[in-house]
Amino acid sequence: MNTTSITPTEAAVISIGALTLWGLYRKLFAKSPLSVLPGPPSPSFIYGHINQVFDPNGWDFFSKLQENYEAAVRLNGVLKSDLLYIFDPLALHHMLLKNQDAFDTSRAALTVNHTILGPGLFSIEGEEHRKQRKLLNPVFSVKHLRDVLPILYPIAHQLRDGIRNEIKKGAEYVDVVEWTTRAALEYIGQGGLGHSFSSFDENGKGDTYGSAIKVILPMVYKLFRFKDIFPYLTKLGTRKFRQTAVGMLPHGIVAELRDAVNTVVEASTQVLNNKSSALEKGDEAMENMAGKGKDILSVLMKATDRDEMTQENLVGHMITLIFAATDSTTSAVSRVLSILAEHQDIQTQLREEVTAARQTYGDFDYDTLQSLPLLDAVCRETLRLYAPVPNTTRVALKDTVLPLLWPIKSTDGKSEIKEILVPKGTDIVISIMSANKSKKIWGEDAEEWKPSRWLSPTPESSQKAHLPGVYSQMMTFNGGKRSCIGFKFSEMELKMVLSVLLEAFIFEPGPPVRWEMGIITVPRLIGSTSKIPQLPLKIRAVN
Repeated sequence: MNTTSITPTEAAVISIGALTLWGLYRKLFAKSPLSVLPGPPSPSFIYGHINQVFDPNGWDFFSKLQENYEAAVRLNGVLKSDLLYIFDPLALHHMLLKNQDAFDTSRAALTVNHTILGPGLFSIEGEEHRKQRKLLNPVFSVKHLRDVLPILYPIAHQLRDGIRNEIKKGAEYVDVVEWTTRAALEYIGQGGLGHSFSSFDENGKGDTYGSAIKVILPMVYKLFRFKDIFPYLTKLGTRKFRQTAVGMLPHGIVAELRDAVNTVVEASTQVLNNKSSALEKGDEAMENMAGKGKDILSVLMKATDRDEMTQENLVGHMITLIFAATDSTTSAVSRVLSILAEHQDIQTQLREEVTAARQTYGDFDYDTLQSLPLLDAVCRETLRLYAPVPNTTRVALKDTVLPLLWPIKSTDGKSEIKEILVPKGTDIVISIMSANKSKKIWGEDAEEWKPSRWLSPTPESSQKAHLPGVYSQMMTFNGGKRSCIGFKFSEMELKMVLSVLLEAFIFEPGPPVRWEMGIITVPRLIGSTSKIPQLPLKIRAVN
């Protein structure tokens, strides 16, 4: 009798194939614990709602989710996998604070971040993340920001003078994004890294670096739908195989992204080398550098041991700081100026507040800047209604039960869901914008821009919601271990820029733009083919 033997290799292949098929079968046909949650029908068997979630113009999709469903919605990912969309305050509190070890940025997203940004806070996890964040916390304290603010005012004056020169040249419109990006790059350059990127030079010395910053995040957002294959691309096969695999991604985006990232990495490494050299020479050398030794990087390098933070860590943190601070601040400043251009009454009131205070105090110190009530209200309301980061993602690291503040009717309409079992491996979209615009939290006028809501006590419902965000009872800067470590720096920068510009200029609407959703929300000039964000406004001098 003939028998056919199976080699160990063949047995392993068969076993892996069987396990893969079983996993696929369970994904396609097994009932998910999240199936009790209502949600829209999947538009695609293969992609689910992925294209809608990552659509730069997906505002309508998310608005309909908030309008037609409750604060926890079941969406579909690839091949009918679960994708949980959520903004219930109690569930967020458990995810981001109480049970935060059960949720984190996905391995795929961490790999993408590490590939682009290096080993900064956006790309490390676990004990290493906790350790690095603890080392960074002191340099973002209010005590240190009081020292940093005087460094930033000359940059704001350069921004003001640059816009003034554009007006004198007869420009009908001034691109606010271009100028605020230059300024934001200098703020984080001098205040964060102790280095000037020469962003305001007439010869455009800083343009290459600034342009790289402006195009990277939109390109990363386009590639994020392919994020799940990145961990495999970095580990499997030969270098030639990996290059071939990467080549299968949208080629133009990959090439542009590679070139832009290389530009940023080279510049950041050079900054760090210059800083290390100055530190070795002593305080006098530091005094002669931008930032005068009070910048974030200088303080960090002086305070930490190289065993605790390697050069690779420092470069990673630098690049992370540059991206986080430049694009988010540009988005926030541009959005405020765009809104004030449409609300001339509030713009006038704010100008009067700033001008009166300037006559008394001159350039504001940190505490005076924080004490201006209307400036504070305008910033809070804009950051609430138009968060620069509209959504963020997490993955469940283990099976976890999430309680709900607001119970949900099940799909059959017969039962009330008060908690959700979230299986390990479930992808989650935390909707920052939906939490910030919830009528259950902010009242029936939640979707209106009303700075006045911050000039009196906020609704009791907003206080009872206990959103776990680090900033002003809202989710704009996230919460928990992945919250924005530099949110006070960003708030200070936003207020300082507005105080200088509004005293000098009157802002009026320009050509129509659309705001595109991404890792950071950016304005695009309607009808333009430019890949770079633009916001032209009509600007005239106050005097």
